[in-house]
Amino acid sequence: MTHMLHAAARRVQWSRASAAKRAACLLAAAYGLKILYPIIRRRMKRAGCKGGWQDAGRAEEGREAPHRAGRRGRASPAVNAEFFKQLLELRKLFFPKLVSAELGLLCLHSVALVSRTFLSIYVAALDGKIVKSIVEKKPRSFVFKLIKWLMIAIPATFVNSTIRYLECKLALAFRTRLVDHAYETYFANQTYYRVISMDGRLANPDQSLTEDIMMFSQSVAHLYSNLTKPILDVVLTSYTLIRTARSRGANPIGPTLLAGLVVYATARVLKACSPKFGKLVAEEAHKKGYLRFMHSRIIANVEEIAFYRGHKVEMKQLQKSYKALADQMNLILSKRLWYIMIEQFLMKYVWSSCGMIMVAVPIITATGFADDLEDGQKQAMVSERTEAFTTSRNLLISGADAIERIMSSYKEVTELAGYTARVYNMFSVFDEVRRGIYKRIAVIQGSENNSKNEDKAELHIDGPLEIKGEVIDVDHGIICENVPIITPNGDVVVSRLNFKVQEGMNLLITGPNGCGKSSLFRILSGLWPVYEGVLYKPPPQHMFYIPQRPYMSIGTLRDQVIYPDSVDDMHEKGYQDQDLECILHMVHLYHIVQREGGWDAVMDWKDVLSGGEKQRMGMARMFYHKPKYALLDECTSAVSIDVEGKIFQAAKAAGISLLSITHRPSLWKYHTHLLQFDGEGGWRFEQLDTAIRLSLSEEKQRLESQLAGIPKMQQRLNELCKILGEDSVLKTMDKEE
Repeated sequence: MTHMLHAAARRVQWSRASAAKRAACLLAAAYGLKILYPIIRRRMKRAGCKGGWQDAGRAEEGREAPHRAGRRGRASPAVNAEFFKQLLELRKLFFPKLVSAELGLLCLHSVALVSRTFLSIYVAALDGKIVKSIVEKKPRSFVFKLIKWLMIAIPATFVNSTIRYLECKLALAFRTRLVDHAYETYFANQTYYRVISMDGRLANPDQSLTEDIMMFSQSVAHLYSNLTKPILDVVLTSYTLIRTARSRGANPIGPTLLAGLVVYATARVLKACSPKFGKLVAEEAHKKGYLRFMHSRIIANVEEIAFYRGHKVEMKQLQKSYKALADQMNLILSKRLWYIMIEQFLMKYVWSSCGMIMVAVPIITATGFADDLEDGQKQAMVSERTEAFTTSRNLLISGADAIERIMSSYKEVTELAGYTARVYNMFSVFDEVRRGIYKRIAVIQGSENNSKNEDKAELHIDGPLEIKGEVIDVDHGIICENVPIITPNGDVVVSRLNFKVQEGMNLLITGPNGCGKSSLFRILSGLWPVYEGVLYKPPPQHMFYIPQRPYMSIGTLRDQVIYPDSVDDMHEKGYQDQDLECILHMVHLYHIVQREGGWDAVMDWKDVLSGGEKQRMGMARMFYHKPKYALLDECTSAVSIDVEGKIFQAAKAAGISLLSITHRPSLWKYHTHLLQFDGEGGWRFEQLDTAIRLSLSEEKQRLESQLAGIPKMQQRLNELCKILGEDSVLKTMDKEE
């Protein structure tokens, strides 16, 4: 009786433990169903709700920040016909001709992948023979096959290392091709300027030129390796398994159909549950680029931020940008978590169980492994079964791993679609900008902009700007005939501009801020297009532009003077260091040669030279290049008046025609003509009478000083009236009027 009670108690305990396990499994299944059901439901309803989602997406994008405006109107990156079209276009950059180093690397890589597949099949067969020798208890055969197995490991490991080496070499070769082509187009026809200033589709070209090209090249090379070898593995292992089964009298149709059904079902489930990795990766790359842009912006304006003590504002901007990137990365990680969980469950456990069935059925049903034999023959048959099972199992594992890599590669393909879209878009923007096709995305403004008056509304052109003007290079003179000044945003600063500057004339350009002075220089330099009219101007080598903040390049002190020439160009022009010293004497800058250690000194000249020294360095470049026309945009505002006058006088003596934007009356005497803008679209071009203009300027300053005191005098008069309790005579006169 006691034994019966103990047995019943044990059964009750076992039932409780079993019930607890079952309850835990049910809870896990319910939680998984709760997580997966919304995903599957959204996938099933996508076709019906696609239009609504697109409208909602457009409405959401309309509320996004301006730096995201360039991506509006473009479809999300995905594995579709557009992706394959873009990839084929970029393929022409990878392989520009039939015989190339890249194609040779690709062929070597393919040979290494094929060799690795045949080695895998050979090693699988050798594993089966080793197990057979163990079952048959043949130590000599076992040692011989083991040594053979170790010997084959030497070429196998070499091939594995070669595959990785060639993959990296292929990625580097692809990147080099893309970078070379990108740099050629980026620096052709001043595309680097036009992409930033004239076009608004690329928010961060530096991101596209560096990280996007790198990630795209690595993804293409890795994906080729990850797809070519698995496909070859599947084909060869399947052929080997079917041939082995038929040689033993087994029917391979059933296991083959089972494998196809399982792979098809897995592919359908993974496709239904797969997030849009292409769109997610493209968005992550954009946020990385924007974060880098914020850092570079702080570095470029570090002194101004420090003076304003704006570190808190800039830190908040950086934290906001990083938080957006971190949120995007967390979103990708969370989506990958559930996707990889489903992927591993299907490919590891479901496929393993099916693989057992596929290996067992041919061995059980094969007529070549019959059991109606004598004892000695049975022992031999067992060893043959073991060999067949081991070989088939290894081959099946190899084939399953290959199929798993092919299935997993879909996620990598979608990520490649994101990189492909960004790189292809970069090249297409470069090509269009180089051909003069500009597209700027207008940022949606509030309703307060509608309160602008009609005159201002008429001075703006909506839609793409059509270039109808003509630029003609001439040897002498600058002539503008009905040339408008239109900004890249479509604002018409001046509707029609007509003037003529001949050699020997020196033009002074004045006007309020934003009236088009610097914009005219951009048109004359060829940075902005001529939308209408005709512009006659000398070739670019006969014109030299000097901005208010001269650019200091990386290099020696000599490189700063001769920029953008090289030392070889300098020698071809017949210049020596002694000639450069004379030029520095002209701009009162020779002292920096001794101060900084000679012509070959290399420093960060942007920080070493003061503001006035950098401006004088810009004027030194003008004397070095000796252009026919110099465009001077407030280029001596930080230079003392006496040195400034000597530099202008030396420029006139050198026969350089000056087109100057300046607010210093002391420089008026070095100019012969005046181009004055009124800031409302009007202008006048006339001969400059310096004496009359100086007298008018003095009278203007005198009146300004007198009128500046009127408000204070009026305030004091009101205070005296209150103290005395009397009215002012001026107030009485105002009432009578």
